[in-house]
Amino acid sequence: MIETINLTKSYGSFTALNELNIEVKKGSVYGLVGQNGAGKSTTFQILSTLMVPTSGTAIVDGVDVVKNPAEVRRRIGYMPDFFGVYDQFRTSEYLDFYGGSYGLTVTERKQVIPKLLELVNLSHKANDYVDVLSRGMKQRLCLARCLIHDPSVLILDEPASGLDPRARIEMREILKELKSMDKTIIISSHILPELAEMCDQIGVVDHGKLVANGSVMEIHDKLQQQKMIQVHAFDRHEDVFSFFKEDNDVTTIRMEADGSIEFGYKGSDYQQQKLLKRAVLADLPLLGFNQIETDLEDIFMDITKEVESK
Repeated sequence: MIETINLTKSYGSFTALNELNIEVKKGSVYGLVGQNGAGKSTTFQILSTLMVPTSGTAIVDGVDVVKNPAEVRRRIGYMPDFFGVYDQFRTSEYLDFYGGSYGLTVTERKQVIPKLLELVNLSHKANDYVDVLSRGMKQRLCLARCLIHDPSVLILDEPASGLDPRARIEMREILKELKSMDKTIIISSHILPELAEMCDQIGVVDHGKLVANGSVMEIHDKLQQQKMIQVHAFDRHEDVFSFFKEDNDVTTIRMEADGSIEFGYKGSDYQQQKLLKRAVLADLPLLGFNQIETDLEDIFMDITKEVESK
């Protein structure tokens, strides 16, 4: 449904996008995550035909964005990271204006606008002026605007930016509903956990390059360089510390103020099991041990830090 092949955008000596290759399947939600300036908006502007790539190819719903931009525009709904709203319009008038711009008849607009307002939970605001809407409501109104011509593909650039927690949840629920309607969605954010909750696949982009791609769990498993293990003992903490420190697969180790011990472990699950079994057989006074789940944001920071150091 969406595919980029060696997509590149340069400005003189500066490369904003460097041979990006992504593929988004029909009816799926794909998240593009990266820090500000990583290349997300550049990618979305090319996919939306607002910018021409320096080289490479971008295909949306089977149509080349450079060779046939008009056809691409008919098939997409694009929500930019910064969008304008006409404050002196009522909410329903705002959608009516855009429906007319897309060539919908008066009858068609009268039928679709109430349905869109219901979808984005703005039916009760149909006669309110846009300038009195909250930021979250304006975001949802912009999303409704993107849907006015019933596009098959949605390109959403930071749709949850600046929203409070409740508004984020509302936006997420709307996106789930759109997915159930078989819309193909590509969405960007600089917050990895935010996308993890709603996406089938995630791509991590940094300095214009795709540095990771796959499901949330695939990215987690691939990029987590080591497991973090926490061990609790009721006494002889120094002996326990020394035991684990001597293992060749223990990369880092520290003792916490409460006497618990945390260490990074690079060995396999089988090797980890053997290590913990040896600790029990060594008659160490262990109370328990568990694997610490790595935070998704920590993984994201590790990925981008690695790219910057190269």
